[in-house]
Amino acid sequence: MKKKNILAILPVSIGGRLTTSSIIDGYKQNDCNVTVYDELFDKNLDEILTKKYDQIVGYDYSALKIKIDNNLILKSVNYFSDDIRSKTSGPDWEKYLPFLESDDNYTFYWDKELTKYETFKNIHYLPHFVNFDIYKDLKTEPQFDIMFAGRLDTDYRLSFFEELLIKLPDLKIAWYAIDKHYQDALKRSKYPELIEKSYQGFIDNENDMAKAINNTKIVFNMNSQGISSLNYRTFQTIACRRLMISDYRDELVLFDGALPFYEDFSDLVFKIECYLDDKDAYDKVVEECYSIAKQSHNSKDCVRYMLKTVN
Repeated sequence: MKKKNILAILPVSIGGRLTTSSIIDGYKQNDCNVTVYDELFDKNLDEILTKKYDQIVGYDYSALKIKIDNNLILKSVNYFSDDIRSKTSGPDWEKYLPFLESDDNYTFYWDKELTKYETFKNIHYLPHFVNFDIYKDLKTEPQFDIMFAGRLDTDYRLSFFEELLIKLPDLKIAWYAIDKHYQDALKRSKYPELIEKSYQGFIDNENDMAKAINNTKIVFNMNSQGISSLNYRTFQTIACRRLMISDYRDELVLFDGALPFYEDFSDLVFKIECYLDDKDAYDKVVEECYSIAKQSHNSKDCVRYMLKTVN
């Protein structure tokens, strides 16, 4: 059987780069030839487009934009983990949205509830997935007790994180974000010295993210996109056999009640303290969630589903 030639677009956004990396890994695991165009660093798009591809694959509108702007005759595969109808998925989303109706453009949407609202012929619900060959337990001893990765761009998120730093002064807490969001949080924070102490830089690649997750005992989430979905960090953490505590999302059902969630700030603090004190409970949750994710949210099987769907 002839190998498929895939043109994969690595986007500028950090979250998009990490998500797309697992998608690219999945195509390679399914024995496809993958050419990657990096929107952040590469300047040779014209040269790349002289070659023949079976599919162009990207995050949000990145692949579709290149296909339309360059009049490419091939199938596009568009994985969204941002709202399709929002500038969070791209500043020109209104221009490219109508093209998702076309028969040769396929949309995979990470949020089950948002998927229900769309009527595109080729739209499919597909939760996040990761490459378990990269996101794995590295058998290292964590230096941090708690980790959060993401923006503190609203007053709620910033004050929530600040309260955690104040409430748990004896725990080592790490925060990862791009420098722009770090500087913004410093300016807005009532406790800039605590923000500065927790900040550990930013991560834009799979291997470093896997190392950072392995370097903590618990990761907590404040999901900001979608209605029902769990974000990419959830699956990264579980694949690394570290404990994820999420805010409530309907998609928690994917883990059959095994994945802990918090209802409010006090509940999060309670669960952090309980799981840090009870290794048996910690290990039980980690192994149950890992088993489910390894079976249903690995890059090889999920991209195989995408390939079968697009064919």
